[in-house]
Amino acid sequence: MPSLLRQMVFGLPRFMGAVLSPTSFGALALVEQANKLVLVRQSYSEGWHLPGGGVQRGEPPVRAVLRELKEEIGLTWSSEPLLVGIFVRKLRLMTNIIALYRVREARFDFKPNLEIREMVLADPAVPPPGTQPGVRRRLAEFMGEAPQSLTW
Repeated sequence: MPSLLRQMVFGLPRFMGAVLSPTSFGALALVEQANKLVLVRQSYSEGWHLPGGGVQRGEPPVRAVLRELKEEIGLTWSSEPLLVGIFVRKLRLMTNIIALYRVREARFDFKPNLEIREMVLADPAVPPPGTQPGVRRRLAEFMGEAPQSLTW
């Protein structure tokens, strides 16, 4: 699917969601395996991101992050997710509230899909080119190099 068409297909529901409900709640994860962290490349957004997604109405965020990790990277097992913090991200009309979890000892069977095109195990001290600025801040905090901020 061409990039512009893909952005329109995935972007329209997000735009309509922002108009109808300008605040959303998501859960993302710092997924660890062998001293590296999982980053994903989405089909509808540029650069490298942390895996995760939306929290459904009435769904505990810890359950949402595990569901999203199964869908996105094929998570098969992990230790219990640990809450790192709650962050706020402003995206045009929308405000995202993000629960960030640390997921250790993860095992997964990644297969590219419509949403997630690529996955990489990255050294958090040297993220790959194209890693989004908010993700870079979280990785720096993970490495103990920067103070934690409430802004994504």
